[in-house]
Amino acid sequence: GVNLPTEGKVFLSVKEADKEDLLSIAKELADLGFNLIATGGTCRFLKSKGLNVTRINKVMEGQPHIVDAIINDEIDLMINTTTKSSQAVADSTSIRRMALMNKIPYYTLLTAASAGVQAIRALKTSDMKVAPLQSYFPETKEKSAKKPGQKAA
Repeated sequence: GVNLPTEGKVFLSVKEADKEDLLSIAKELADLGFNLIATGGTCRFLKSKGLNVTRINKVMEGQPHIVDAIINDEIDLMINTTTKSSQAVADSTSIRRMALMNKIPYYTLLTAASAGVQAIRALKTSDMKVAPLQSYFPETKEKSAKKPGQKAA
């Protein structure tokens, strides 16, 4: 598995139909202190909505591009939706492969990305503790402590 980051850089690149829905996710990530980087169209859209975003090249646009940034350990979270064009699929495949190899959380659906951002917010704002499951159900613990055939007191 991979661990969700609580800081760092987020790569954003979404198809045209997803840009409006990405906006709230991108705003939340910026509010949480993440730096946003995005490919051309996504970057222009987010900047037009007032977000601070740095542009990065798609693979087909030449180096330095997103795969270089992944290799250089500059990316901590990725949100990428694609069209069905052969070039977009090829770029997406190389990006996903590098994300997997580098254990970077990677979302291809905005609904999943939104859930991931909610989890990051929870990680940053709450004091999570690990406890045995039995501690949440004390009455079950008492019942299981009885030996088989033993009557209740």
